[in-house]
Amino acid sequence: MPYAWTNRNEGGAELVLWPFRSLPRKGFVWFIGVTVVLLTVPLAAVLGTAVLWGLLPFMALAVGGIWWGLQRSYRSGETREVLRMDRQRLSIHRSDPGRAARDWETNTYWARPVLRKGPVEDYLTVTDGQREIELGAFLTPEERRELHGELLRRLADLR
Repeated sequence: MPYAWTNRNEGGAELVLWPFRSLPRKGFVWFIGVTVVLLTVPLAAVLGTAVLWGLLPFMALAVGGIWWGLQRSYRSGETREVLRMDRQRLSIHRSDPGRAARDWETNTYWARPVLRKGPVEDYLTVTDGQREIELGAFLTPEERRELHGELLRRLADLR
């Protein structure tokens, strides 16, 4: 699961959520290496000719584009949502790369996790009756359903 609970003092808890990354850094190195090797195999036929110099920039551009795209994906994977709750308050802190951090805070008594239809399947929000904040938009529908149940249990334990 791309989230982890930590128990805190006096029954409180902290939840950290992050996007799932299917390609770890070690896999990135292997992928780029294999891509370069596979792209150089056809170049063996044109070694020593002017065609090599015509193909080489396009192959370098392809590898550079893959590199750039994967690095951008890793940067978006640095998103973090931290939910802290105790008997008095529930706070959510969201940090995205390249954007200012966003914070939301309410009384734990009024906080309710809500799972409904919305922009995505099983849209998970936390509301206090006046304001509503999305939680775990990058999670799968199954993970959002499971997280909803866990939030309900932990909030019930705090009350």
